[in-house]
Amino acid sequence: MKLYEFQGKKIFEKYGIPIQSGEIVYPEQKLKHLSPPLVLKAQVLTGGRGKAGGIKLWDGSQDIKEIIEQLFNLEIKKEKVRALLALKSVDILKEHYLSITFNKSKSTPVLISGITGGIDIEKSAQQDKNQVYFTEFNSLLGILDFQIRFIADKLEIENYFEFKKIVLAMYQIFKDYDATLVEINPLALTPEGLVAVDSKVELDKQASFRHQELYQELKEEVNLITGDELNNYEDVEDTITYVPLSGDIGLVSDGAGTGLLTLDLLSKYKGKVANFCELGGITSPEIVYKALNKVHQDPHVKSVLVVLIGGFNRMDEMAEGIVKFYQESRKHIPLFIRMCGTKEEEGKKIMRDANIAIDDSLHDAVKKAVKKAMEN
Repeated sequence: MKLYEFQGKKIFEKYGIPIQSGEIVYPEQKLKHLSPPLVLKAQVLTGGRGKAGGIKLWDGSQDIKEIIEQLFNLEIKKEKVRALLALKSVDILKEHYLSITFNKSKSTPVLISGITGGIDIEKSAQQDKNQVYFTEFNSLLGILDFQIRFIADKLEIENYFEFKKIVLAMYQIFKDYDATLVEINPLALTPEGLVAVDSKVELDKQASFRHQELYQELKEEVNLITGDELNNYEDVEDTITYVPLSGDIGLVSDGAGTGLLTLDLLSKYKGKVANFCELGGITSPEIVYKALNKVHQDPHVKSVLVVLIGGFNRMDEMAEGIVKFYQESRKHIPLFIRMCGTKEEEGKKIMRDANIAIDDSLHDAVKKAVKKAMEN
């Protein structure tokens, strides 16, 4: 999930990364607290806004209303500009590139640093590979002191301690927010020190259940800009794949392979599936709860079969979602559950304590779900 620049910078400021002072500007709104020189930046989630004319300088000689109107009339890569970020201009002596992301091929976090920054960072990296450095590091140990010193030396940054503070803050954000990217481009050297002139932060939506208050806050900010919720900010229910069918048994599984196997078994025992709900990768109690709620909304469902295999997922957390739904549901359709794997015994205990039956055998659970549907 991509954040707008102003959202990323708010996080930067919270973690002590130096940023410019500024304010958000909406259509028909005047600047409240800032005076020239200013940088006015279109708030869009797509890249390339600088080349598209989405960044304007105001030194006080032009009509600020005309500049703002020009920016709001832009459409950058089919994305309408609905908000601006007005920032105090800084005297940039030198620009660098800095980001933390994952090396997906090695499943390792990596610090990427560029001697130069700005809009042509990709082009300069292709022309001269010595312009960009990739520093992989251990996620348990973090970015070590000698690695930061090496990068500071390559970027010719004199104030090592100031640079180190920014790098470590970026990594803390990366961990605390379950981010897939934390980027500063450019990280500017100014007479006052280093400043994050821009921000780019992307969060892992699969981890949204750990940050519900944050995601709600982000969605409210997006509503102010767009008037509605963008697809980019859909909630965790998006991880669920729901397939409506024509039978009378609801099926929930935490993996596509497990689900397809169970569908075959249901067919073998003459069962007919009303819907198939696959949770989608690493899940949470909230996602299990929403999946069950979705399955139960089908009026044709007479029994529900839940099949969970704890690989990445913990069965105690899956059980919490099932129990919550069972206790809150007014429509008690018979539930048949089979779970195994990580934290299996803890999950089964949670189910037993809530007086919810559970089967050790997948075949037994399937047979019971089919029988109950036929009885009803």
